[in-house]
Amino acid sequence: MNRAVEVRALPDFKVWLRYADGTEGTVDLSSLVGRGVFAPLSDPAMFAKVHITDSGAVGWEDDQELCADSLYLQITGQNPADLFPSLRDAADA
Repeated sequence: MNRAVEVRALPDFKVWLRYADGTEGTVDLSSLVGRGVFAPLSDPAMFAKVHITDSGAVGWEDDQELCADSLYLQITGQNPADLFPSLRDAADA
C-alpha cells in the first residue's frame, strides 16, 4: 500500500493528501465532521490539526483517525481489490 506522506487541512472540512507514490488529491470530510467521535472536528481550529499518525493513519489530537488506505481509494476511484490483490484472488476462489 502507498503510505500517506503529507496532509493539509483545507476550508470546508476537506483535506489534501499526498502519498509516497506521488498520488495526491482532496477528500471532503464534511459528512463526518460533527458526528459521533468526529464531533470535536467541527471546530475549524481542531480540524486544522490534522496530521499523519505514527501508524500511517490520518488523525487529529483526540485520537480521531481515518484509514489512509480508504482515503487513497476515494482519491483514485479504485476499489479495495485493485489495491489488495489477495481480495480479488479470494473472491475468485
